[in-house]
Order: sequence, then C-alpha cells, then structure tokens
Amino acid sequence: MTSLGRVLAAAAAVTLMAAPAYAQRINSSATGTFGQVSLRSGFTPDPHVTTVNAGGPIDVSTVSPSENCRGFIAGRPSFTLRYRAGELPLFIGVAADADTTLVVKGPNGQWMCDDDSGDDLNPVISWDNPRSGRYQIWVGRFGTEETVPANLYISEISGPANAVPANAPDFTLEPNYGTIELVSGFTPDPRTVAVAAGGSYNAYQIPECVGWISSAPDYRVSFTAGDNGLPLIFSVQSDADTTLVINDAQGNWVCNDDTNGLNPAVTFVAPTSGQYDVWVGTFSEGSTQPSTLSVSELTSQ
Repeated sequence: MTSLGRVLAAAAAVTLMAAPAYAQRINSSATGTFGQVSLRSGFTPDPHVTTVNAGGPIDVSTVSPSENCRGFIAGRPSFTLRYRAGELPLFIGVAADADTTLVVKGPNGQWMCDDDSGDDLNPVISWDNPRSGRYQIWVGRFGTEETVPANLYISEISGPANAVPANAPDFTLEPNYGTIELVSGFTPDPRTVAVAAGGSYNAYQIPECVGWISSAPDYRVSFTAGDNGLPLIFSVQSDADTTLVINDAQGNWVCNDDTNGLNPAVTFVAPTSGQYDVWVGTFSEGSTQPSTLSVSELTSQ
C-alpha cells in the first residue's frame, strides 16, 4: 500500500457502529437512490465518480455517540457499490463545496463513519484489505438537513476527496444559454438552441467522457415524463467535431462522441422527470465552435 494510502487510512479513524441502532430508521437493504455499480479490483477509470445529493432528515448523532458519526443523511443509501476485491486497498470519499460526511455499511455488516479526513471538510473512508461484497453508502451534510450536490468517489489509488479540478463542471451554475421546461409530447419537436461548443475543462476526467467543455452547463432542460413511451434525445449539429456531456435527472453522467458522423447524440429510452444539464464540447482543445443543440422525442438531428 502507498504511503499516502497508509496516511489516509489512519486519518480516516473510522468508527464501527451497532447495526440495530439504525434498523428502525434506515433502509440499508435498498439500492442506492443515485444508482449502483459493480466494480472488480483493478477497475478503470479510477476513480469512479458519481454525482449524488448529500444530506437528509436523519441525524446520525442520534443513533451513534461516536464523534466521527456526524451530519444528516437520508433513510435510503445514496449509492450502492458491489465490489470484487483483489490485492489493492479501497477508498470511498466525497468532494463538495459544502461540509459533507460519510456513512458506509460494509459487506461484513459493520457500519463506518467519517467527517473531515479528506481535504476541505470532506470525508474519506479506506480499507487496507477490503472484502468483496456490497457497500451501502450514505453521503451526509454536517449541521443541516438541506441537501447539496456532491461527487462520490470510489478509488483503489488514493483518497479521492480532493480529486475534483477547480474548474470542474458544476450543474448548480446558471446555464450559459438558458433553461427550458418541456412536457413529454411537446411541440414543436425538435427544440433547438445555438451554443458555442467547447471550454477549458477536460471532460475525460468524468468517466467515459471526452472533449472540452465549460464549467457551467450550456443548457438545462426541466423535463416532465409521460406514459407515451417516447424517448428523450439530445443531439448536436456542427461543422466541428463535438461531444455531449449530460448530467441526467438521476444525477448520472452520460456522454457521447460520434454517433452522427463527428457529432454526438444521447438517447434516454425511458426518461424520468427531472433536470437534465447539458454541456456541448469540442473533441480537441482550442477555441469554441458554433453548434446547434437539439432536444427531441422523435429523432436526432
């Protein structure tokens, strides 16, 4: 294990919690609200990054007296990790602009907590010899029940709490080219908006994404799904080689590069209601490029 890993492992000072104290208030068997992932030791890219909302109505201090078990969490896990262990350590951490906390129920049924072992008031929990199995993860907030966006990191390399670049894409910022509210069955279809593709952030740092995008979303779609079975399709038309990066209604990052020639398209076959934040990128670093973003339930442009 690396010296950094040993330092972070010691710093985490994780605390075992009695499971019965949580039994009446937390649903530890539910799949994570913001999804689940199966990872085998040696996974790439590392870290695996997921966007979640930190916080909830349950005060962790009411169920454990430990000083490391702090903050407010939801009853359902934020995220579920199914992990196949190898020879490497395991780190789970959070990066956010707010003061966050972390609660994990491991494969052996033990509960672990952390508050500020990471950088900038963020938590990290590490295992030198992790077990295979299911890790139920709650991301909490310190001192308030109000939720806030946060990035959950899973890594075998180092504590991930400070892994977000300063100019990382931020879906809490005001979109560059506006917001639209759409109800399934909307007309006219497609809806289009002119954008300047590109920016200073390398989207490769988001798993399975490529291109250069801005920090703020280019466009935001507040979408109300219907029961008509229609998909929701985002596509780009441009003379340049463009990419798409979308943070969907469930907080997942979804990306595409060259579905239509050198232009991207992302299709949500069974879209859910909620907020879709969209970045239009350029494949190569450089100046921004004029492009048209389309939102449709019928076809990609």
